[in-house]
Amino acid sequence: MNFFRTKPTGVIAAEDALPGRDNPIQITGKHFVNGTSMIPPFPHHMETIIIGMGCFWGAERFFWELDGVYTTAAGYSGGTTPNPTYGETCTSRTGHTEAVLVVFDPAKVELETLFKVFWENHDPTQYMGQGNDMGSQYRTAIYGTTEAQIEAAKASLASYQEKLSATGFGEITTEIAPASDFYYAEEEHQQYLAKNPNGYCNHGFCQVAYS
Repeated sequence: MNFFRTKPTGVIAAEDALPGRDNPIQITGKHFVNGTSMIPPFPHHMETIIIGMGCFWGAERFFWELDGVYTTAAGYSGGTTPNPTYGETCTSRTGHTEAVLVVFDPAKVELETLFKVFWENHDPTQYMGQGNDMGSQYRTAIYGTTEAQIEAAKASLASYQEKLSATGFGEITTEIAPASDFYYAEEEHQQYLAKNPNGYCNHGFCQVAYS
């Protein structure tokens, strides 16, 4: 889905971004953990949302472990460069953030459950980075595929900000916007922590409970 978006300060301007390429990165499309397809079309009753919360290796695992989530995928979203590589995205010159595509059954898992996982397992007050991972490619973001998702995300931000402020933490920097293109990351990044159980993960409970 393509929508007009205003990039947050700190994200490279479209005219300065890397050119990318016409052809997408080729992946098997099969989820390493649950065997479902990571590539549409998905079952008609499913919804999709795109989440950015730092390095996508750890972020993806939180969501594939949830009951009601049909499939997940690691990729790049929110930027300009078409079909970027991991190496290109890590330069902060694509405009994308490392992101997780979450395909879920709304009859089995509520958006509020997804938001709880999102807010509690990274630092949404950190600007253009997460932990020691610095750059716009690690920024915090929620990209909704429906207006209802976007409004729910804004409401969840306001609710969580109240809790953070009450306990002395700073302002949330999370970008909330309509979803643009999601570009799948290379095969080795898909379900990375299932393939590499001792792999790098800088995620964990952060600051304050969402609910």
